[in-house]
Amino acid sequence: MFFWFHRRSVLESGLLKGAVDNHSHILYGLDDGVKTQEDSLSILRFLANAGVTDLWLTPHVMEDVPNTTEGIRARFEELKAAYTGGIRLHLAAEYMIDTLFEERLAQKDLLTHGEDSVLVETSAIAPPINFWEILEQMRATGYRAIIAHPERYRYMEKSDYRRLHEMGCILQLNLPSILGFYGEGARKRAQYILDKGWYSMTGSDCHRYRVIQTQYGKHELKKKTIRQLARLMGGMPEEI
Repeated sequence: MFFWFHRRSVLESGLLKGAVDNHSHILYGLDDGVKTQEDSLSILRFLANAGVTDLWLTPHVMEDVPNTTEGIRARFEELKAAYTGGIRLHLAAEYMIDTLFEERLAQKDLLTHGEDSVLVETSAIAPPINFWEILEQMRATGYRAIIAHPERYRYMEKSDYRRLHEMGCILQLNLPSILGFYGEGARKRAQYILDKGWYSMTGSDCHRYRVIQTQYGKHELKKKTIRQLARLMGGMPEEI
């Protein structure tokens, strides 16, 4: 039985039981995330023990990290062959909205998150000059934009979040944001979007094993936030 005199951690809350992690950098050796297959497998064991059932592997694709669709798929098959656990693995990518993304979009050379959604990001401090136009272009091309961790974009105003929601974009929360790991500003913006009910999915954005252990073990979640996250993540921990 829980006593709510103290804040709870993600692991204690039960939020990960049956959860889908929609955003991670666990596919090794492709970007600034996990470097070795051994580390990928260690993180998968950790997430499986926490109750995660599905994991999206979403390596970066950007001008500075120009991963190809074929290269990402090949590495994905290597990890699937090595992994014998119970988490269902899914493949997509996280695309920086830049010139390379515009080229891939024009060619329809994108790894989708599900049938037609594409995980995209921008710089934390400034949007692309043609940000809104690119989102409209995605929609016209038949793709739905998943905006990765919008709470981390310091340039965004509350009106921007509303505009994204109203134009049909999917907003994806980084769980570490609500825990304060990207600063108090990101935490407050995350709580605002969560209060509005505009998030549609969550993800760890995991890059390192020790980091996610620390993040998910930190006692930062209030009862109200756990309830909000439980509804977003598709369940309600029995302890609440």
